[in-house]
Amino acid sequence: MKRALVLCCAAVGAALTACSAAAQPVAGTTLAATMTSPVDIRLDWTGTDPAAAGRIVEFATAPDGPWTTLQFMPVRQDSYTHPDLMPQTSFYYRLRPYYGPASDAVDVTVPGGSAGNDDKDWPAPATLPGGPAVTHSVRDGTPAGAPSGLKAKVLQSNGIQFTWTDNASDEEGYLVEDKPAGAADYKVVAVLDKDINSFALITLPDEDKASYRVRAFYYGPSSNVVTRKTGGQ
Repeated sequence: MKRALVLCCAAVGAALTACSAAAQPVAGTTLAATMTSPVDIRLDWTGTDPAAAGRIVEFATAPDGPWTTLQFMPVRQDSYTHPDLMPQTSFYYRLRPYYGPASDAVDVTVPGGSAGNDDKDWPAPATLPGGPAVTHSVRDGTPAGAPSGLKAKVLQSNGIQFTWTDNASDEEGYLVEDKPAGAADYKVVAVLDKDINSFALITLPDEDKASYRVRAFYYGPSSNVVTRKTGGQ
């Protein structure tokens, strides 16, 4: 069972961003695109950025965007395949790193089972009142702007509500990351708008036992843009 990445609040640039947001390409990052079938495009890239928390790959059907995020990826990932594309269409791609400090992790166990009354009184992402008297930049490489006091409340058999303290002054949003029991790495499961500090997540069966953390993040400049036109009918 797969769950689409939860994208909350349309203002978050991860979901859809205009080309005007792109800055100069990241030095040393080179993106290439190859057709592996008439409707499948493989992306490969070189270059590393040890300071990045991860990267996103984005696509558009026009050179000026708008850009749509395909996937959040760990820094070490160096390829991605965009499958089953619309025939006879030009696709444009770029990479962007993201940065920012993460909270301490919390381990959560849910009973598991059906979603129950998910559509009824399910908490929406929110900004809870209160917070620190002083906030910090997430762009200075220190952990001072990281979310703190992350708490998890099991709401139902497969639902968790997270709350945390927003310590950041200049984040572009928040990422909710999880690492199910036995998994090697954290992955991004939700992208939230800036200033959000309460979010409820429906878990998947493999997340009955998992570790969670929240990251205040911002995007870096994009890579070069590559394009390919699909074939087929």
